[in-house]
Amino acid sequence: MDKSYSESYKAAGVDITAGYRAVELMKKHIARTVTSSGNDIGGFGGLFALDLSQTPNPVLVSGTDGVGTKLKLAFLTDIHNTVGIDCVAMCVNDIICCGAKPLFFLDYIACGKNIPEKIADIVSGIAEGCVQAGAQLVGGETAEMPGFYSETEYDLAGFSVGVVDKTKILDKTKTAPKDIIIGLSSSGIHSNGFSLVRRVFDIDNRDICAPVAEYSGKTLGQVLLTPTKIYVKPMLSLFESVDVKGVSHITGGGFYENVPRSIPAGLGAKIEKNSIPVLPVFDMIQQMGSIPERDMFNTFNMGIGMTVIVSEKDADKALEVLRTAGESAQIIGYITEKEGVEIC
Repeated sequence: MDKSYSESYKAAGVDITAGYRAVELMKKHIARTVTSSGNDIGGFGGLFALDLSQTPNPVLVSGTDGVGTKLKLAFLTDIHNTVGIDCVAMCVNDIICCGAKPLFFLDYIACGKNIPEKIADIVSGIAEGCVQAGAQLVGGETAEMPGFYSETEYDLAGFSVGVVDKTKILDKTKTAPKDIIIGLSSSGIHSNGFSLVRRVFDIDNRDICAPVAEYSGKTLGQVLLTPTKIYVKPMLSLFESVDVKGVSHITGGGFYENVPRSIPAGLGAKIEKNSIPVLPVFDMIQQMGSIPERDMFNTFNMGIGMTVIVSEKDADKALEVLRTAGESAQIIGYITEKEGVEIC
């Protein structure tokens, strides 16, 4: 049987055989994520065997996102094996805010030219993110789009589906004044605010391969590309041990936009900024960009990637569980009767 090949399509900028080569290279990465019986990569749909033996009242929870303009750093540094972690993280960290366990993930990569080794590098990061989240990479799509993207550029997006028992969906209406807000430390900027980051550092005209003293000689590019932390496994452990009332993933919009999403109307949050372990990269951004403090907290995670609301009596237990799971966690505030977020 003749193998699929089109000289005419290749002349138009699309090399079908490069796609086949990319799939072969990524298979070893995808194999790392297998968590249940399913189909081989390459079919028309991704199959996943759903075990509901421990979930009598299943509710599916989905999340979708991309990496945004952080990808510009990948292009400039030629580092492509971390942005896939960001893509997975932005989806599964949202899913966990409902109390759900991520089950599987699919990706979409659009590029100007399919370079199999680069595509496999991207997928290696996606696979690593799935391993960290305990989710299976069941499929994806790579679209070669010459004339739409330059040959060195690509876009990356994905989505994940999780499941939670209906009786265990987090209920923020149980939140009450004086409940405690715990913050889980971030790994860096994560994957939002990069349009501002790129302007502050003028990355198109700056040597991003220069070392940064505050980060033991890591280059600026490496610091900015630090992948988003995935909180799934520690949070699942917490749900099994403590009555969690609300969870917020601190992404675009920072504290002012995201913390209220886990608080019922009529209540608010007081955040004590001195309790937040602000990372050096945020000090650099604020100083170099002359950015007001409120804008910083309204754009970035500032060192806290996720917040958790528990009652006062459960706070010590929650901290113990999170720290045992390897997280750096601390009390950063409490719930108030004044609506909105106050950072003081």
